[in-house]
Amino acid sequence: MSALIQAQGLHTYYGESHILHGVDLRIEAGESIGLLGRNGMGKSTLIRTILGHVAPASGNISVRGKNCTRAAPYQVSRLGIAYVPEGRGIFPNLNVRENLLVAARPGFEGRNDWTYERVLQTFPRLTERLAHGGQQLSGGEQQMLAIGRALMTNPDVLILDEATEGLAPLIIAEIWRIIGTIRETGVSTLIVDRNYRKVLAHTDRCVVLEKGNVVEEKDSASLSQQTDLLTRYLGV
Repeated sequence: MSALIQAQGLHTYYGESHILHGVDLRIEAGESIGLLGRNGMGKSTLIRTILGHVAPASGNISVRGKNCTRAAPYQVSRLGIAYVPEGRGIFPNLNVRENLLVAARPGFEGRNDWTYERVLQTFPRLTERLAHGGQQLSGGEQQMLAIGRALMTNPDVLILDEATEGLAPLIIAEIWRIIGTIRETGVSTLIVDRNYRKVLAHTDRCVVLEKGNVVEEKDSASLSQQTDLLTRYLGV
């Protein structure tokens, strides 16, 4: 079978700034991948390039074996890829129920595992806030809503960009619990987060970026033992 996502030799620019330098990334069905690196190393740019928000200058992107190098974001999404961006992007003028239902649809192959009821079971805090507008929620509640909304699309790959950024410790722990639950259901995940220990604990494999280059790609358990590499590339 083809990988769910296969990116090869990606070179991406912002204006004259060369951000990605020949990056490869592969995500298989049911696989959880961590994307690590210091700030400004190209992690979000790689995600945005794969999703069609930024066009690569060269390289190839395929989703389910289909060439998506120049695909629009909605076309990539329809192939079963869901994205929770840094900043969450919920609709502030819609309440929690509306934010969830507006995204509801069967998955790529017609599966409907993530129903409205199942999402609320996964995020019980949202059940108490159904009539609240998006702007009335706390940061942690907004993050839960953003993840829940992504799951309502019944994705095969869920991409999380800094899902715990700026949240209180108790909420961060809850978000990681939810990420673990999602992983157990077989949904592939691509996780970017500053807490590298949590990323390593919740992924099968990690890719490390340094100045837009892949400098390490190892299984997460092995990488977690290599403190010299973590210090060199993550500054920890």
